[in-house]
Amino acid sequence: MMNTYASSDAIACLRQAGIPVTHQRIEIARALFSAPVHLSADQIWAKVLEASPDVSRATVYNTLRLFSEKKMIRELFVDPQRVVYDSTTAPHYHLYNIDSGEVRDISDDELRVIGQPRLPAGVVLDAIDVIVRVRNRAV
Repeated sequence: MMNTYASSDAIACLRQAGIPVTHQRIEIARALFSAPVHLSADQIWAKVLEASPDVSRATVYNTLRLFSEKKMIRELFVDPQRVVYDSTTAPHYHLYNIDSGEVRDISDDELRVIGQPRLPAGVVLDAIDVIVRVRNRAV
């Protein structure tokens, strides 16, 4: 299914982040920002290939790294072998089903983290990531 995210919106998003606009980056932005998503790099590449079959896997990985550096997306390390990219960058938490691989946002009324740890001298807080890991019940 094609994204409904307009190319002009993707271009504006890239320009706002100070990223040079290319056809490949537009398609990757459309795959990520058409709706809130939690997708692996290969899932993003598959979506991009629907609209632009000439985009390489390396281009997707390099662009995801750039988008992450520019704080356009968040990298979620849900387990040692799996990274998903979250298109919502505002602070929030996640529920990860180990069995199904599904990642979903946890709403503010479901979980609250109060306070922050005392930090060692010379460092500042960059981010707090909370991933609640669950498994399906054995039947």
